[in-house]
Amino acid sequence: METSTNDLRSALDGESTALGALDNTYSPALVELYGDLGLDFVWIDLEHAGPSPWDGPALDNLLRAAERSDTELLVRVPTTEPGLVRKALDAGVRNVFLSRVHDAADVEAAVRAARFEYDGEPGERGLASPRARRWGGVEDYVGTEDRETLVGVTIETKEAVENIEDILAVPELGFVFAGPLDLSVALGHPDELDHPEVAAAIETIEDATRDSEVGLAGLGFGPEDVNAKAQRGYDMLNLGSTTGALRGAVGSWLDDFEGTRSQ
Repeated sequence: METSTNDLRSALDGESTALGALDNTYSPALVELYGDLGLDFVWIDLEHAGPSPWDGPALDNLLRAAERSDTELLVRVPTTEPGLVRKALDAGVRNVFLSRVHDAADVEAAVRAARFEYDGEPGERGLASPRARRWGGVEDYVGTEDRETLVGVTIETKEAVENIEDILAVPELGFVFAGPLDLSVALGHPDELDHPEVAAAIETIEDATRDSEVGLAGLGFGPEDVNAKAQRGYDMLNLGSTTGALRGAVGSWLDDFEGTRSQ
């Protein structure tokens, strides 16, 4: 079997932890910078903000920046709609991240849409000559895409936690992302990440995923938390966001200023 050239998929198949950041400015320049800094992936969240997930040219520019700096885009789309999954993949996205799943049927429909061959049967990926195929220039396009594509889901609803075992059994699912923020809302404790019910749900996701062949992803809240989660078996961790890093840096500059400010 040929080795995948998708470094993020390769990381999930190995013993290392892939590290990335959320670029919530949607800037190709910053995607390129993150790649030059050595991040394994840059998370582009099209659920909560940013360009429309149907905006092909905007996605093209972000992809070019990632390709230029040898990093992977992790693109979260706002729904599990199969047509949206196919659209992102045809643009050249290799790592698709699905929001708001509830059960295995949601997940299977999206994963099947991402593949030409699925679990020994025909998949539901469309066959054309888009950017992903270099407009017809990629040999063995079907085999390459099925080998390189990675599909993950966010576990962020009460139903998804209850159905975690069935979700993990979906063929060709690459990873689950334990999402404490939206999960805290779904459980009735908004932004209370330390609430016992939220913590118990995250532990349920972690335990079930460790016993499966599916990768485990999540958020890192500072170096200590990132290191602890890596030790607990997380395969992929988000270290922070562009705006969070800027707030911290600019805030420290202002705090260190010893003169009189105009404000």
